[in-house]
Amino acid sequence: MKIIGLTGSIGMGKSTVAAMFERLGVPVFDADAEVRALQGPGGRALAAIEAAFPGTTHDGGLHREKLGAAVFGDRVALSRLEGILHPLVAEAQSAFLGAHRLKNAVVLDVPLLFEKGGWARCHMTVVVSAPLRVQRARVLARPGMTRAKFEAILKAQMSDAEKRRRADVVIETGRGRRETWNKVRRLVARLPRKR
Repeated sequence: MKIIGLTGSIGMGKSTVAAMFERLGVPVFDADAEVRALQGPGGRALAAIEAAFPGTTHDGGLHREKLGAAVFGDRVALSRLEGILHPLVAEAQSAFLGAHRLKNAVVLDVPLLFEKGGWARCHMTVVVSAPLRVQRARVLARPGMTRAKFEAILKAQMSDAEKRRRADVVIETGRGRRETWNKVRRLVARLPRKR
């Protein structure tokens, strides 16, 4: 089984590309979706988050704004939160890989693939990228997003140029959905088939 690591900075179109892989029959593990489930109603991470950051959870899950305020810009607090979430996400990722072990390929959609070392378990890394003006327009169109917030997120992430440099494949999303689809389709067509 070929493990494809998919990543890209905020607003680059990673979710769109992940959906294209799924449409082409390649199972996708979405690390962000797993984190949302861990923090949602009945989520496995809620008790540990509440113990570490009192007042940041409720019966319906997480108070995102309160938790964000507790960890944003505080490396120690963020590290404590990651210490709760990352082992649970890794456990879910291992279960996903086991469930799809007979597939030709799977995609691990991980925002911090390079930053947290997840690329090491992948046979191929794919970075989704777009010009800065396209990225900025996409991100600033999101509800509640501001220029200051966007700039802070960019500073916290590895640069797009560095991700592109480390990637085995770069998928451009700033040239229209059809061109993106064709690039993903060609990539999937080149994957080795099981005999």
